[in-house]
Amino acid sequence: MRLLERLLPASNVILDLDVTSKKRVFEHAGMLFENTLAIGRGKIFDALLARERLGSTGLGHGVAIPHGRISGLKEAAGAFIRTKTPIAFEAPDANPVNLIFVLLVPEKATDQHLQILSELAQMFSERKIRSTLNDVADADSAQRVIIEWEPHAPDRRRAAV
Repeated sequence: MRLLERLLPASNVILDLDVTSKKRVFEHAGMLFENTLAIGRGKIFDALLARERLGSTGLGHGVAIPHGRISGLKEAAGAFIRTKTPIAFEAPDANPVNLIFVLLVPEKATDQHLQILSELAQMFSERKIRSTLNDVADADSAQRVIIEWEPHAPDRRRAAV
């Protein structure tokens, strides 16, 4: 089973969220996860904000992957949010963001959590994926795009050089 498939039920996909800041995104993510994981929204908001204070989780090209460690969480969980209009996220390219994958991991994160972040970064680096996610009309379609994406195998020819 692909890592992203376990993380993202269709109920955790929000399209065209009308917000004006990353703090509002974190609040909505907190409410979503409070309902699905029974973890207080404040705890989630605080974890996401604390991580963001260490450095922006904006990747560039309109994408951000805010993430936080949550005590009491048993396994990683995710939500995909497409905002109605792009918002400031202090991404390296200085462009605003509208494609956001919120990742929560247990307090004692493992190598698997780094792998999830790596796969998300790889997926969102693909222009076609970003374009498709910007154009999909419903949450089910967005979820399918994400969970059906296949990570690329490492290029063994480069490793041999």
